[in-house]
Amino acid sequence: MPVITCIDDLKRLHKRRTPKMFYDYCESGSWTEQTFRENCSDFQDIRLRQRVAVDMEGRSLKTEMIGQEVAMPVALAPVGLTGMQRADGEIKAARAAEAAGVPFTLSTMSVCSIEDVAEHTTKPFWFQLYTMKDQDFLRRLIQRAKDARCSALVITLDLQILGQRHKDLKNGLSTPPKLSPAVIADLATKWGWGIEMLRTKRRQFGNIVGHVADIEDTSSLGEWTAQQFDQKLDWAKVATIKEMWGGPVILKGILDPEDARMALKVGADAIVVSNHGGRQQDGAISSIRALEPIMQAVGGDIEVHLDSGIRSGQDVLKAIALGAKGTYIGRAYVHGLGAQGEQGVATALELIRTELDIAMAFTGKRNVTEVDRSCVLVPEGFSGLWA
Repeated sequence: MPVITCIDDLKRLHKRRTPKMFYDYCESGSWTEQTFRENCSDFQDIRLRQRVAVDMEGRSLKTEMIGQEVAMPVALAPVGLTGMQRADGEIKAARAAEAAGVPFTLSTMSVCSIEDVAEHTTKPFWFQLYTMKDQDFLRRLIQRAKDARCSALVITLDLQILGQRHKDLKNGLSTPPKLSPAVIADLATKWGWGIEMLRTKRRQFGNIVGHVADIEDTSSLGEWTAQQFDQKLDWAKVATIKEMWGGPVILKGILDPEDARMALKVGADAIVVSNHGGRQQDGAISSIRALEPIMQAVGGDIEVHLDSGIRSGQDVLKAIALGAKGTYIGRAYVHGLGAQGEQGVATALELIRTELDIAMAFTGKRNVTEVDRSCVLVPEGFSGLWA
């Protein structure tokens, strides 16, 4: 077995072991991929402040996210098609998250259904909702999440229309993959992935197929989803969905302080500063640059989380130091899943936990709840000076 020391090691194995279209689906952004790249590179501009001759014993990474105790301030972000990175991928990721003591968020566009994940886990998970035009389907989907004892609803706000992702178009992304000559040639080199996929019954969008009339194959499903994202989503509809859910609500996709204030007005329990991993509005600022202005606008009144660009425990520490109560990892855990299945997700989480623990100690803090702005050095004008 290879020695795994960082998320990049898992990323290399993921690329080697997973079909190209699904690896590219994970490791890509929209249009020029500027925002996708800067989500990570902007973290590198922030430096950690090293302190010495401090007592490092008795450290703790435990904290809370939306009132739920977590082993560290990290949740698994909602990622579509996770069950195509590895057979039964959502189930495997959810079990690894549960074992690690962190939240798992199931995507609406998952391969394993809400019921599949609930059946194979013992603790409540979070469910991410894309708002659809079909109101009957939307109501039933929310009820299914309630019936599965999901403990929070994560409403994604930044995908009313789909950003163009060049690699997905060129690869002919589909679930399951359509067998063109190029795809067949690629799959021939990913035999381990193929054997696992042959053994599972879960190869389509489990939350949709069988729950919508006339959806029986991937071609009709693709047409349906393209037409179903609700372009009329506004704050009034967000408030209505919140009322339908009746439990903790997290609003994901906030990049602007004014939108953060609106999220506060509709009564969200938390917001996620996120640009969808650079997969929607290319040219938008990175999430980490957007964080401090949002904290200044609403940080004392609503819980703020951060998503997009987290690839290490050091990144988690920087986000917490700038005010985030919690962070989300997407690609980091998907690399682990594609590389080594459930064990790979566990490895990704352990890598981040270890990095966070050691980096926190070197800043002179023993408890993650004590981490603050004094732990980092931020370039002048990092979050401002925009005309």
